[in-house]
Amino acid sequence: KCAYCTIHYARGASRNIPIAELVPLAEKIAEGGQREIVLTGVNIGDFGKTTGESFADLIGELDKVDGIDRYRISSIEPNLLTDEVIEFCSKSEKFQPHFHIPIQSGSDKILGLMRRRYTTARFADRIERLKALMPDVFIGIDVIVGFPGETDDDFNDTYEFLKRMEPAYLHIFPFSERAGTPAVTFPNKVKDSVKTERAAKLDALCKELHLGFYRRFVGAEADVLFEGRARNGYMYGYTGNYIKVRTKYNAALINEICRVKLLELDANNCEMLAEIAD
Repeated sequence: KCAYCTIHYARGASRNIPIAELVPLAEKIAEGGQREIVLTGVNIGDFGKTTGESFADLIGELDKVDGIDRYRISSIEPNLLTDEVIEFCSKSEKFQPHFHIPIQSGSDKILGLMRRRYTTARFADRIERLKALMPDVFIGIDVIVGFPGETDDDFNDTYEFLKRMEPAYLHIFPFSERAGTPAVTFPNKVKDSVKTERAAKLDALCKELHLGFYRRFVGAEADVLFEGRARNGYMYGYTGNYIKVRTKYNAALINEICRVKLLELDANNCEMLAEIAD
């Protein structure tokens, strides 16, 4: 139970639908014409505690479902992102190289105060393992600024750690108290103005990292699942590693996975202009 979280009060202990019931749900989704599924939950890495199964068991069975071409794994705790899961995803044609992993702080002191279940060394190990097996992987990271007790040095540790990890995206939260949590009683509160300043610094880093990730792929080819939304004569979709792509609207491409050439980065909207590859 993290020191700042109320989810466990509202939701209770981890529990899950058994794999035997989840697979038919995925099959039903496939029958409806959907081609991509995002796996989500309060703490999906904990999957299987009530059924004697594991998250690795689940993704192994879902990978066999006909008609679903893509799976994405939503937020998964670094201490629960096992080598087995990483290695399976690296070999699967369906599980995309796209992970969202919360760290919340790049300071081990603050992680301890937060009562998180890992260290920065463990987190770095998971990132390194992902990048070793999936060099093009998109990694998003959750981070909280202004937790009670976070000094300038602690924040700088977080900033430098995240810069070193080179994720594709940061999801930044200024700390806010939740009634009934231990963090409410912690000393050395951080002023709102300081939280705002720190969040702005991380937001600037996020923009730098996000654009840097996109720039790596200008001129490359990728597979894109196109959506039906149209704007100004363009349609949109995402690569497996979560690059947003636009191309000239063609109704025949809706819900199709197409090979495209990534031509040019639109830095203002952080999306890639593409053309259908020959």
